[in-house]
Amino acid sequence: MPNAETLRPGCRPLLAATIAYGVLAASGGVALAALGTLPAATETGPELVAWFRSYPRSIRLGVWAFTVAVPPLAVMVAFLRGMLPPPHRDVFLFGAIAYAASIAVWTWTWAGLALHANTLDPAITRTVLDVALFMGPVLTGATTTMMAPVTLLALRGDSLPRWLGVLGLVAFVEQSIETITIFGSTGFTQPGGAMNMQLGGGLTLAWIFGFGLWGGLRGRYSA
Repeated sequence: MPNAETLRPGCRPLLAATIAYGVLAASGGVALAALGTLPAATETGPELVAWFRSYPRSIRLGVWAFTVAVPPLAVMVAFLRGMLPPPHRDVFLFGAIAYAASIAVWTWTWAGLALHANTLDPAITRTVLDVALFMGPVLTGATTTMMAPVTLLALRGDSLPRWLGVLGLVAFVEQSIETITIFGSTGFTQPGGAMNMQLGGGLTLAWIFGFGLWGGLRGRYSA
């Protein structure tokens, strides 16, 4: 790591990128939340077709918000990586790239189904959405990869605050347990259900924003 003289506390570009990502991610979440509970693994094909026909523009608005959130997320990750020592920073970067790529593929599917909602076939819609629903279960691999190195450093008190380590530990444990949604089919643990989208998604975003805001205000980045 560089000497203390080459480090400066806080990082305005990181703080701005974190705020921008928070606004855009929240906008995408609000656009989708306005649709009510997102369909998961238990709806029938005709129910899905009716749902997509009711909200095509709102779905595409949410996809737009998640799309334009990628550049500020990339800035966040680049600066946060610079606040970590090797090999922790490279493991964090690997997880962050997988996180962004997984969300991108998820949005492709939702936008594609909304594009020609009036001509959707029930069976095909159910099959295509089933593929998208496994974004949540499989995303846990990317999120735990991001969280693990940062959480270990924070819990040891190595240049990161312990509160970030506690938050990371809670989120890491939840995400690890959330892998069971790969085997779920109904209820709380169904793919694309409440454990993925509400609980897991909320904890993951809280950790990402917490890390970004701390880095922007108090972190030490190599000049």
